[in-house]
Amino acid sequence: MWRAFTARRIAAAAAYGGGGITALGGITFGLVVVEARLARKIIQATPNGDPPVADGLYGGTLGGSPLSLVMIGDSTAAGLGVHDPEETPAALLAAGLSAIADRPVRLTNVARPGSRSHALPEQVGQALQVRPDLAVIMIGANDVTGRVPAAESVRHLADAVGRLRAHGCHVVVGTCPDLGSVKPLMQPLKWIARRASRQLAAAQTIAVVERGGRSVSLGDLLGREFAADPRTMFSEDRYHPSARGYAAASAAILPSMAHALDLEPDMPDPLLGEGVLPVYLAAAEAAEVSGTEVSGATVAGRDRGPRGRWATLLHRRSVPDLPTITPNAT
Repeated sequence: MWRAFTARRIAAAAAYGGGGITALGGITFGLVVVEARLARKIIQATPNGDPPVADGLYGGTLGGSPLSLVMIGDSTAAGLGVHDPEETPAALLAAGLSAIADRPVRLTNVARPGSRSHALPEQVGQALQVRPDLAVIMIGANDVTGRVPAAESVRHLADAVGRLRAHGCHVVVGTCPDLGSVKPLMQPLKWIARRASRQLAAAQTIAVVERGGRSVSLGDLLGREFAADPRTMFSEDRYHPSARGYAAASAAILPSMAHALDLEPDMPDPLLGEGVLPVYLAAAEAAEVSGTEVSGATVAGRDRGPRGRWATLLHRRSVPDLPTITPNAT
């Protein structure tokens, strides 16, 4: 309940222009600074070279006009940490969407490594030039590490989703990942990173659903896998995911993309703990249960109840392997 309350405060501050709620709050900062500097020495913050370019047409041999898919966000959306274009999340999602839709998908990636949420206005402007049918946004980690006030981060994201939706583009947002899973981080920095990441992810979810998008919590989706086998789930820099890590995250996002385009039903299953909740409660649960999708819902013909916006909660922890489709020339 406390995380739900915090998420509502952050989202409200974003909506009304507040900026005083920070990710780290009033926690003693001296020890954190020392440990953060040590972590940065261990982590190679930027792998050599740029992310592979995966832009192009996927499923070109299929019939029908291509769907336009854009990737927006930071190094995770850009695919930093892998070497082959087909290993990037953008390529995996484009290939998977093409297989589900049974039609070509034209991929455009405007994400840039190192981006914080304040970069979203420019990226959205670039994305709108290709008239996207669907946008996938992955953002937030750099806002946490840069100590950007959560309300400020959420405000930029909310504006981006609203702008895309105003142009008829469906939006799926992979919320801030759990930075507490990064191997070189030590306590208490690991705990602080986890707390800040989950608070931001919950607030992002509220803002995204309020603007007509869908969110998917990445959180510690790969937590057990990373803990058991960090050498293969992380890339060489020990910070960004490896090809296996990106594949797992992409598989969690793909069903929400299909739901957004009405390619698959999204009926909740009460036996799986799915259902309709006020959005702030759904956001809090999603932040705790990785791989959870949250989208807008209606109850008795109304999208709001006595405790705010209704939202559908769907769990996506078990997902199938992604199909592989080699892109044609751009």
